[in-house]
Amino acid sequence: MNRCFSCGNIISENLIFHQKCLKGLFGVSYIPRIDLSLNELTIKAQEMAGKLSISGVQAKLSIKLDKKSKKLISVGAGGEYILKPQTGIYEQLPENENLCMAIAGQIGLDIPPHALIKLKDGSSAFIIKRFDRKNGGKINQEDFCQVLGKSKRDKYTGSLEQIANKLNEISEIPGLDIQRVYERALFFFIIGNGDAHLKNYSINYTDMRTVRLSPAYDIVSSKLLIQGEEDCAITINGKKNNLGLRDFFNFSEKYNIPQKITRNLLDKKQLILDSIKDSQLNSGFRKKLTAIVLERFSRLTE
Repeated sequence: MNRCFSCGNIISENLIFHQKCLKGLFGVSYIPRIDLSLNELTIKAQEMAGKLSISGVQAKLSIKLDKKSKKLISVGAGGEYILKPQTGIYEQLPENENLCMAIAGQIGLDIPPHALIKLKDGSSAFIIKRFDRKNGGKINQEDFCQVLGKSKRDKYTGSLEQIANKLNEISEIPGLDIQRVYERALFFFIIGNGDAHLKNYSINYTDMRTVRLSPAYDIVSSKLLIQGEEDCAITINGKKNNLGLRDFFNFSEKYNIPQKITRNLLDKKQLILDSIKDSQLNSGFRKKLTAIVLERFSRLTE
């Protein structure tokens, strides 16, 4: 069964994108070309940034759509997208991230438009629209290392409760934003995303006074790639490992999040499994990720 390379929903066999998805991501009805190979893209990213990003293992490039040539081109400023290619360390990282982001969108999490695209050598890359840009201008954004006054070195030392407490102080709609943080944490646990640290949660300032939780980003199943990966990058209910349903219920009860929010997400089990089965991951990774998800759901039963 074919699935859209953007939203992950079912699509006709002769297509790889829904027209709606192309419009939402690129604002056009065609698939833009990119005249860079994996090697060329990696070199270009190093030239423009001076270093590798994403913890030193994945290059990323600022991209803009040139509608005249119908191409995606790299730019030093004014980028509309971030492009992440395959790495030599973690296999199928673009496919991993695109799948996890697509499932997040399918279950109702707030995510930016994104897609899996092919470079000129046929290798895959993950592209995501920048949510900190609007009408050519920049939207001020801070991650929770900054919000909580921590250094980058401390990105794994916080807790989900610290994020929730701060949102309760500063968010324009704290109850909704705390619920969204909770939904993300539960979803991250289910798919084995043990690397969602403080810098992977952020806030946007839509004006100088209005603070809201940013869309979810950098969602990957790190458990699929890293042996011995922790359940959670930051603590929830005082724990990073051996998490179960009671730990999530304790959090939801503390912040008055209805239990139906948890139940609604747990009801998405088959949707998640079906998405993995039809994904662009290789058969070995599909099998391994399915096992991760089933094990996590077994811990979320009373």
